[in-house]
Amino acid sequence: MSAALETVGLVKSFGGIAATSNVSLAVARGARHALIGPNGAGKTTLINQLTGVLTPDAGRVLLEGSDITALSPHRRVRRGLARTFQINQLFADLSPLESVGLAVSERLGRGHDWWRVAGSRSTVDDSIAEILERFHLADVMHERTAHLPYGKQRLLEIALAIACGPSVLLLDEPAAGVPEDERHDILGAVAALPREVTVLFIEHDMDLVFSFAERITVLVNGAVFTEGTPQEIARDERVKAVYLGEEPVHA
Repeated sequence: MSAALETVGLVKSFGGIAATSNVSLAVARGARHALIGPNGAGKTTLINQLTGVLTPDAGRVLLEGSDITALSPHRRVRRGLARTFQINQLFADLSPLESVGLAVSERLGRGHDWWRVAGSRSTVDDSIAEILERFHLADVMHERTAHLPYGKQRLLEIALAIACGPSVLLLDEPAAGVPEDERHDILGAVAALPREVTVLFIEHDMDLVFSFAERITVLVNGAVFTEGTPQEIARDERVKAVYLGEEPVHA
């Protein structure tokens, strides 16, 4: 299967320290691909290079086979690459309805008059309503985002990414900080994402990783350490040693 998202030899250093070191990664179309590794492994630095927040010192980023290395973040979004953040990046004073309406109107090229979108076209209304319903936000769609429970805020951030119409979605620890009783909505929403959306996600919760991912890449010290299916990664003694802090078993 061809890659939806690919990196070729990505390098990024800060003060002589390699945050990413010759990272080559291919994420297949429709994949559920996890990126894991110990703290400081370079995971978020890699995501920031994929999205254009950081410019690599060397290497390339390819989206659907096209080189997007030089594109700005907003142009990458327009090409179909969206992301969420480890810490929410939301409009605190807007409601979910207004936020999703803004994202949908921006995708349609009508961001300058986004407040007129809701109610102006039935297809647009249907799109907003479907997203709010899918992410369990219909019951709070008129509330200020700042007043929402944290789990709802995390759902809203994923909803806004989907409202951009991505072909590739990058999730940076989608369930981080969410109380246990709200996590099932997050996990359910991620699991229900349509297959036409390729998902690459960073996550420290191994239960989530092994229940959702179909392929896992392990990053250590800024470099790809190994890659495989969840079953292969779970059996890899080297991964246990560097990531789980366990000593490898020698025959």
